[in-house]
Order: sequence, then C-alpha cells, then structure tokens
Amino acid sequence: MLRLGDIVEQILCYNPKANVDLIRKAYVFSAKVHQGQVRLSGEPYLTHPLEVSGILAGLRLDTTSVAVGLLHDTVEDMPFTSLDEIERVFGKDVRSLVDGLTKIGKIPYRSTEERTAENFRKMILAMSEDIRIVLIKLADRLHNMRTLQYMPPDKQRRISLETRDIYAPLANRLGMANIKWELEDLSFRYLEPEIYQEIKRKVAANRKERETLIKKAISIIQAELDKVKIKDSVEGRPKHFHSIYNKMLRKGIPFEDVFDLVAVRIITDTVANCYTCLGIVHSLWTPIPGQFDDYIAMPKPNMYQSLHTTVIGPYGPPLEIQIRTDEMHRISKYGIAAHWRYKEQRSNDDKYDQKFTWLRQLLELQQSLEDPREFLRSIKTELFSDEVYVFTPEGEVKELPKGAVPVDFAYSIHTDIGHRCVGAKVNGKMVSLNHTLKNGDIVRIITAAGHTPNQDWLKFVKTSRAINRIRHWIKSEQYKRGLALGREMCEREFKKYRLSLAKLERTDKLQEAAVKLGFHQGDRLLAAVGYGKISPHQVIKYFIPQEKLIPVEESGLKKLVKKLTFQSAAGIHIKGMDDLLIYLARCCNPVAGDEIIGFITRGRGISIHRADCTNALSLSSDPERRLAVEWDGKMAQAQAAAISVDCYDRKGVLADISGAISKADANIISLRSHPTKDSMATLDFTIEVS
Repeated sequence: MLRLGDIVEQILCYNPKANVDLIRKAYVFSAKVHQGQVRLSGEPYLTHPLEVSGILAGLRLDTTSVAVGLLHDTVEDMPFTSLDEIERVFGKDVRSLVDGLTKIGKIPYRSTEERTAENFRKMILAMSEDIRIVLIKLADRLHNMRTLQYMPPDKQRRISLETRDIYAPLANRLGMANIKWELEDLSFRYLEPEIYQEIKRKVAANRKERETLIKKAISIIQAELDKVKIKDSVEGRPKHFHSIYNKMLRKGIPFEDVFDLVAVRIITDTVANCYTCLGIVHSLWTPIPGQFDDYIAMPKPNMYQSLHTTVIGPYGPPLEIQIRTDEMHRISKYGIAAHWRYKEQRSNDDKYDQKFTWLRQLLELQQSLEDPREFLRSIKTELFSDEVYVFTPEGEVKELPKGAVPVDFAYSIHTDIGHRCVGAKVNGKMVSLNHTLKNGDIVRIITAAGHTPNQDWLKFVKTSRAINRIRHWIKSEQYKRGLALGREMCEREFKKYRLSLAKLERTDKLQEAAVKLGFHQGDRLLAAVGYGKISPHQVIKYFIPQEKLIPVEESGLKKLVKKLTFQSAAGIHIKGMDDLLIYLARCCNPVAGDEIIGFITRGRGISIHRADCTNALSLSSDPERRLAVEWDGKMAQAQAAAISVDCYDRKGVLADISGAISKADANIISLRSHPTKDSMATLDFTIEVS
C-alpha cells in the first residue's frame, strides 16, 4: 500500500516549495470519511484515493490536484459530505475540482451506452472549465483498471471497453503516453484474455535474446555519438502488448514476423542534434523506405514531437529508433501536465491555445448535437483517427484524419467555406471533392456564392466537424420546408372554419395548443404538420368544439376524391372517408405495420406509400393530394411483399432459397432473376406474408 509519506516525498522532489500541509489535511479528511469502507479486494477503501494521488504526483501536478485525488470520492460516494464542507475546509479551488468530478457519472441512465455517452459529454465540458478535472479522472480510471481483477467478468468487460474506446484515446490526445499505453494493455488483458496471455508468453520467451541484440545496437550508436561529442542518452523501449497486437492485425502477420518488439530511443539536448543523430544512424544502417516520420517539424495534435526511423539493424531484424530532445521527452511522458497553466500562471499563451484547438472543436460538437450517443460516435472518430498533415496555400498546416477529403479541409477552415465548396485544387491540379488527401498536399478550395451542401457528401467526408455541419444544414433546411408546408396546410384547413392562423399566433393560442400536443413551440407544431406527424384536423380540435367540426365548404380535396370510383381494399382505412379505390405503390411495397401515407392519383384512386419512400417525399410538396391513412385492424391475412437476394450464381441456389422461403411459411407469387458481374446473381421475389 502506498503511504502518504511517499506521495509527499515525491511532490517535494519536483516542487520543494509545495504546500504539503494541504495534502496531509486532505489525507486526514479522506481517512475519516472513508472509515469502515472496504474495496472488493478486501483492502481499506482509503488505498484507492492514495493510489490516485500517487499517480497525480507522478505526473508532477500541483498540490491542489494531488489533494483532490485524495478527496475525489468523498462527496459522490458519501451522502453526509457536502461541497460546502469541502469549500469550508479546503477552499474554492478544491471545491470546484471535486464538484467537476462528482458531476461526471452521477445520474442514472436507461442504458450503458447512454450513460457512457453522457458521462463523456460532461467530461468534455469539465475539461473546458479546468483541464485538471480530466487528469484526475484519468488517474482514477487507471487505478480502477489496475484492480479490475476483483470485479465480476461482465463488469470487467464493460469497464475495459469503455476504457479502450474513451479513456485511452483521450489520454493519447492529451499526450499522456505512459497512461495511454497502460490503459490499452489493461483493457486488452480483459477483452482478449487468451491472445493477451499468448503474446505475453511469447514476448517473455525471447526476452534475453532481444535484450542482448538491443544492448549491442545501443553500444554501437553510443560509440558513434561519443565521437562527435553530442550530449545524449540512449535507451531501449519495449513495445506494449496492445501495440504488438495492433501491428499483427494491421499488417496481417503472426507474432513471429513482428521484429521491432524493442525500440531504441536517443535523447539529446537540441533540435539540431536530433537531426545530426538521425544522419549518424542512417550512416550506420540502411533505412527502410517509407518508415521515416518527422514529428519535430510537424508535431502531432497531442504535442508529441520526435523523429522516427526504422533501419535494418546490425543483426538482421528491423530496428525502430526514436530521436528527441529532453523537453520533447518530458512532454511525451507527461503530455498536458507538462504544459498546463496552473503551475506557471501564463495568461496569454497563443501557442498553448493552438494545442487545444481540438478541445474547442469537441465543445462546438457537443453543443450542436442533442443526442449524447450521436456525440459519442462522432467523438470516437476524432479520438481514434490517424492524422494527415496538409497545407493551405498560405502555408498553414491543417491536421485531418486519415482518409480526409477536400470537403473536410474546407470545413476545417470555416463552416461557410465548407457549405459553399464547389471544387478543389490539390498541388495545383483540379481534383474531385472525394479525393483522398495525403501528407504534404497543398489544398486550395474553390467556392461559389449561393452554393449549398450536398447530402451525398456524407458518404465520403471523414471529420466529425464536416459530418455534423452537413447534417445540421440538412436538418435546418428540412425544418424550414416542413414549417412552410405545415403553415400552408394549416392555413388552408383553418380557412374552412373561418379561422386565421396568423391571429392565433399573435394571441399565443397556437403556442398553448403546441404545448398540449407535446411540441412546446408553435413553429414546431406547424413543422410537425408539414412532416406528416400530425394532421391539421388534429390541430383544429383545440380551437373548435367537436360538434362544430363541420367545414364551411367542402375542400377541393374531398371534391376530387368523390369524382373517383372507389372500392375498399388492402386493409387500409382512409380517415374520414369510406369505399375508396386503394392500391399499394410498387416503388416501396408497404407491408402491414409500416408507417404509411396516401396520395390521390389521376383516375387510379389512392396510392399508398411508406412514409420514408423517396417518391412519397417528392409528392409531399402538394399537400392537397395527401391523405392521412392507417392500417385497418380487420386487414386481410395475406399481403404481397418484395424481397431481393444477392447470391453466388451456383447450381441449386434457387432451390435452396425457395426452400428457405417455404420454411418461413411464405408463398412465392413471382420470381425474376438475372446474373450480375463476378459470378453473382440477383433474385427478386414477390411473396405472400401474414
């Protein structure tokens, strides 16, 4: 068990003037609050806050953060401890951090996904207020993962999935490499236990041989660097199990073909010496083409800087070498903790702000997405993606996810540039909007006034910013069209009863009706009418008594309906009308239970479409032809439905599929088949179903 004295000693090593009395006071308070509590391991609960504080001290955080590590569960887990008491004993700064941590994960949710999504949204908001909140949360999660073996298997898997998908990528984004690697390895241990143990066993089996090779490589490098009198240190760095597994998956190779299980790291004093060391390494051994990355000239978004190269080592297998300065190594180890403002009290640091552009984008994203689960799915794209670095014509670097296209680039500059994007030039040549960008491309966006986003862009854009800006624009346009259509439909219906929609809006009566119908605002109610979610007749019920619901004059719609010859069919009921000629549209083949909508056709009666049918959406622009329809409870038992089967074109495939349909108690009415490319075939069945 970690002792308080160990934590205090560690703090004084990097901050001799630290207020360690605050740490001791927090320890006494936490010990009193958690007295009698026991963890699943059987240890006193106090071991957890002590370990969390130890992790924070290892990150060299300020005394306030380390103290909050001891206090982080005192309010959330203990109902008798209040934030007011925390503030009275420790001050406002400590209260603010404890409050931020308590808000994350406090509310119960209907599903695990919803809980994870909303907790992550709150964590992003907490980060914007004080980055230390998420650093403490990461330390809390790390210790929980270290003791996960005491949890039931189902909880082990759930917590490991959340850690792998959310916390490890977040630690990576914050540049905290050591925490990221440990979280990934611990998650891997519980999510793929057999593969984890196999890799662990194989790594251990050849350890001595690898260590011998790496020592020889280090001695050769060190001797060459000593000749030119470069201040340096050379060390070996073993690959983590999750990193090895990812490489096996990415390259489709067995463990035996993963040669670079250990990397050599050269740490020197200046950037110039980094490039000198690179030249010496390349003079010693042949570099492997395509295996060089310069993260000094073009740092990663998480502040990481280093030179990476892979060479054919002195004894055959490839050898990965990383070269960086002491400062770069410190940032790689501590990430955001090496840059934060609370230690140095910097007020206007533009360079610091630029490093957190991605955090501002996450905040914008969470404000534009109401559904926390959609926010979580978008954020995973941002956190997991590998980056490509492209340039504006002015030489500004833009970081985009791998596979990004010019539309992503346009939206990264400004939303309006994205909306008005009509073309792009990459390295001086015109390219399509779905052209995949590569490292070093110079991109110029061509815009046109009045141009608007295309829904097809959603098929190829990669950044969550572009996806959500396009979706937001589409939803906004759909809402505008729905509102205009709903207003027009209500105005026509209201006129039949000598009502004025405009007057109702001015007197707030429409607003009252909207609230009663569950739409909260008058405009939303009208838009719902336009979308077909509610009929104008249902709206009028709130203004006219039921017995008076007889229109002043018959609508043109009903007159048109009465001119047609009708008969009841298809088990569908037309609201307010009987004995109508009805047929199911072949474009979408609605089946009982589908949400449907009816349209008057010329001389053929009423066509019934699924509500999401593209033809139905185009017909919606003419509200006079639209009818509210529903499935009749007395509908016929059997109905026709269409299914399409893509299959390999082999002997007996038709008999197999026909047999499967028969076993499903369905009757085949008709069949059409035709071959397609690559020895495939498409079979279109019309079947009778209950």
